[in-house]
Amino acid sequence: MRELTRRSASTLFWAPRILCIVFAGFIAVFALDVFGEGYSFWETALALLMHMIPTALVLLVLLVAWRWEWIGGVLCGGLGVFYIGAFWGRFPLSVYVTIVGPLFVMAALFLLNWQYKTEIRTGRLGPSA
Repeated sequence: MRELTRRSASTLFWAPRILCIVFAGFIAVFALDVFGEGYSFWETALALLMHMIPTALVLLVLLVAWRWEWIGGVLCGGLGVFYIGAFWGRFPLSVYVTIVGPLFVMAALFLLNWQYKTEIRTGRLGPSA
């Protein structure tokens, strides 16, 4: 297995976590459409709560993945597969790429993070560190 440099170890540790936070913010923006629907206060609150469930799931996955990277990788990939299975045919292909693409990238990064966990956490890095 190839050893990591200090910079690549830091990047590999932070990249999936930051991407997960940015992705959660991105999908949270879609919940804002409830404010233009003309609902009452309580209907708007309930609709906003329902629309924030995907964001909460992504943040929950991040919470778990921060400690157990391999579980985070599996869960991110699982969310992507679930989204494709549950909503296939409802949207254009670009929507699936936009939503599922980052989930699969995060899954791969969390799994790589798990694979190199010992090197990242103990500081046993390659000769160019």
